[in-house]
Amino acid sequence: MSSDQLLNIAVEATENKKAEDIISLKMKEISDVADYFVICHGNNERQVQSIARAVKDAANKAEVEVKRMEGFNEARWILIDLSEVVVHVFHKDERDYYNLEKLYRDAPLETYVQAVY
Repeated sequence: MSSDQLLNIAVEATENKKAEDIISLKMKEISDVADYFVICHGNNERQVQSIARAVKDAANKAEVEVKRMEGFNEARWILIDLSEVVVHVFHKDERDYYNLEKLYRDAPLETYVQAVY
């Protein structure tokens, strides 16, 4: 599966759980860590966990291994490592504090294209 397809799966999963301010950063030229970062937030701990669980379930359904999921119990910043795509699900109070968008401001925004089946 291509990293673009995996990006679409991750973004769609976050959208389905009503994540807010979903952005994807193209990290290919910026970092060796991943091809894309997806950044979004939820309004409370339960929603943050629900978004993260949806991303994990969508990846599993697509037979993509979740390399690591960190921060689930605290639900302040959950990181989901899908290898080529890393999803950051923040609690709304934490997103401004860490401000990954500013940290990686050199990374271009990637446009999400919904797959048509």
